[in-house]
Amino acid sequence: MTTDPAPQSGSKRRWLAGVIPLVLIGTGALWYGVSGRLAANDGLAECKAAQDVTARLKSLATGEMAAVGVSNAPKLPPEIIFNGPDGQPRSWKDFQGKTVLVNLWATWCVPCRQEMPALDKLQAEQGGADFEVVAVNVDTRNTEKPKAWLQENGIHNLAYYADPGGKVLQTLQKSGHVVGLPTTLIVGSSGCEVALLKGPAEWASPDAMAFIKAAIAPQAGR
Repeated sequence: MTTDPAPQSGSKRRWLAGVIPLVLIGTGALWYGVSGRLAANDGLAECKAAQDVTARLKSLATGEMAAVGVSNAPKLPPEIIFNGPDGQPRSWKDFQGKTVLVNLWATWCVPCRQEMPALDKLQAEQGGADFEVVAVNVDTRNTEKPKAWLQENGIHNLAYYADPGGKVLQTLQKSGHVVGLPTTLIVGSSGCEVALLKGPAEWASPDAMAFIKAAIAPQAGR
């Protein structure tokens, strides 16, 4: 029987517990620095309109949010399909008009488990018609284990989303979004990707709450 390692200093070392088990696909794409070249949909009107959201977010990517990459050119996120709480398929269209924080996590990922209570608190305080934390479990074995873990650890505010087939992880690895777990995407109410974090964060901190409130705030023209 193995036990979780003792807490280590710095989020970078803790994140390694989530990175090591994954098979990386190539070196991935350099993210927002070259997003204009990678995304054919950068010119869509709704994504251009989301730039007022990213302008607000850039000034708030400090403190606990310092590692978050805020998009220089908001774009439509990769198409992904995962299971909703009722077991039925979900896609981005099911969250139209709502800002969503999509977090990929697994029970074997130590930093994922560590940040889950904070994500639960974030959903409790900010969740509603305009915002939702969509925590997508990517365990592919013993698919009842994640549900049991959430219950045992008092995670009651997050709806259960899952990708037991592993397709979401594969898609986001290929697009360069994922190099390890946890990974978090923030998609604005326009349906455009505005921020990405590769690694854990303290999502219940004042810095995170301010960041999410700015992401939820209406963009110009909406």
